[in-house]
Amino acid sequence: MRRDFGRRHAIFRAVRHFLIAVLVLGCSHQTEPKLGNRAAGKGSGSAIPVGVGSNGGHDPVPEARDVPCPAPTCAFHAGAAAYFTCLAGGAGACFHFGARCAPADSCMFDPGDRTYKECKNPVEGVCRTWAAACAPASKCMFNPVDGLHHHCDNASGGTCKQWGALCAP
Repeated sequence: MRRDFGRRHAIFRAVRHFLIAVLVLGCSHQTEPKLGNRAAGKGSGSAIPVGVGSNGGHDPVPEARDVPCPAPTCAFHAGAAAYFTCLAGGAGACFHFGARCAPADSCMFDPGDRTYKECKNPVEGVCRTWAAACAPASKCMFNPVDGLHHHCDNASGGTCKQWGALCAP
């Protein structure tokens, strides 16, 4: 039974790395989707992308290069009490963290007092010198109660007075 778990874990890791590679390669070159002769008004039905692989003239399937690339953000990781590049996230959480970072607007969550403050000296994703209270420009803030990121509908004094919907960190 233990051996089976190890094999499943290895397969999961391989699939995850493959999907990340496809995403990275798909993002390396952006092109406009090519449309078949149906886009020009010839034939019937809707436009179908050209070069859809084995799917031929069936349902449209976007190629990897046609999928928009996510922009990495700098997100707070509660377990490490530091900021890391979020390579994939949504629904209030980051699913894949990268290197340590600092937000571009210098507004960081202080886990010590659970407020957002301007950081004067960020080092390796951690603030060494805090300044005045702030709110991130995106209004997507870490909620220490549930450990997820929410849109803040009413920010004041470095805290959120009214939490909104979940947001991608």
